[in-house]
Amino acid sequence: MDSATAITNLLHRYAELFDAGEHDACADLFAHAQIILDPDAPLVVDRAGILEIWRTTVIIHDDGTPRTKHIVTNPILDIDEADGTATCRSYYTVLQQVHDGPLQPVAAGRYHDRFERVDGEWRFSERDYSKLDLVDDISWHLQNMPEA
Repeated sequence: MDSATAITNLLHRYAELFDAGEHDACADLFAHAQIILDPDAPLVVDRAGILEIWRTTVIIHDDGTPRTKHIVTNPILDIDEADGTATCRSYYTVLQQVHDGPLQPVAAGRYHDRFERVDGEWRFSERDYSKLDLVDDISWHLQNMPEA
């Protein structure tokens, strides 16, 4: 598999696992990564830190999922094959449907990711989670969020 496909597969695997409510497996994607939550602090967490945040903030519904679909689009990749590193900027839109309500967008933003190739396999080395651009009603998606 070529590098561009392997990296975009990681982006989409994250969305697939998160939306399935498989947050342990999703956090495993960041086992060797740092996750930036606030670039001004800077608040950085690891796999255990992001898993704890998801466990305390993401609402899991009766079907065992957050009832979301993360749509990841517009990946702009910069791959250094010789060095085994890459960056990717992409957009995400989070759709959600709960109860009998409509399917609706609840959040949109950007992921800025870094990757490294180790033993021939690409993996996340960094994700900047701070680029949340648009928010609608997330009351059925997130709880215990700090006040802005």
